[in-house]
Amino acid sequence: MNNKRFKFITLIAIMTLAMILTVACGKNPTSSDSGLIKSMTGEELVKQNSGKDKDKVLIIDVRSPEEYKAGHIPNAINMNVDGFEDRIAEIEDLKEFPIITYCNSGKKSGDVAEILVKNGFTNVTNGAGVKEFEYDLVHYDDIRGAAFQNLIDEDKDIVLVDVRPEKQVGEEGMIEGAINIPFDAIESNLDKLPKDKTIALYCNTGTKSAEVAQELEGLGYENVVNAIEGVKEFDFTLVK
Repeated sequence: MNNKRFKFITLIAIMTLAMILTVACGKNPTSSDSGLIKSMTGEELVKQNSGKDKDKVLIIDVRSPEEYKAGHIPNAINMNVDGFEDRIAEIEDLKEFPIITYCNSGKKSGDVAEILVKNGFTNVTNGAGVKEFEYDLVHYDDIRGAAFQNLIDEDKDIVLVDVRPEKQVGEEGMIEGAINIPFDAIESNLDKLPKDKTIALYCNTGTKSAEVAQELEGLGYENVVNAIEGVKEFDFTLVK
């Protein structure tokens, strides 16, 4: 009787241990040498990238510039997996900020996620790729504030557009060299936006300028750049 009871208790213990191991192996985060990399479905990424939640994360498309230009997730910057470590200083200020990487299938973005955690980034997620989920893709360029400032400094032939309301621009000023076309007045001012030039857009947080970028894309503009960090998020110098 005691022998049967011992066997029964042993069997229960083995089953319990097996269940614990199964649950542990099924968790989303995957182990890396220096931290945990979470995973995210396409549905979750779209939700995270909607409304005000988009400002709570940086999305990085690690595919080639050509693939990025052919269509990328809105608000995603492009940092190709090839040479990624050489550019990691561009996001050094975001080591504790949530970062989502993605590519076509999750393989290369997983490699980049590993690079990030090994370099001290603490909140890294590998998102579903563009061949795994049917995202609504855009073709204009999304770049951070510092890259936008470099563009302004280096390319004097761009058309720099502040899409904030006229009243706010009048009170706060705008980036030197910019013209003010409020986001709700784009179509009536297309004569100021030649299609053969690069149109660089900014606003407060990158939301309204992204809407304008999509509007211009729909009107046939092929060279549009959007600052995902606006004047409320990056220290642009404004003049009146």
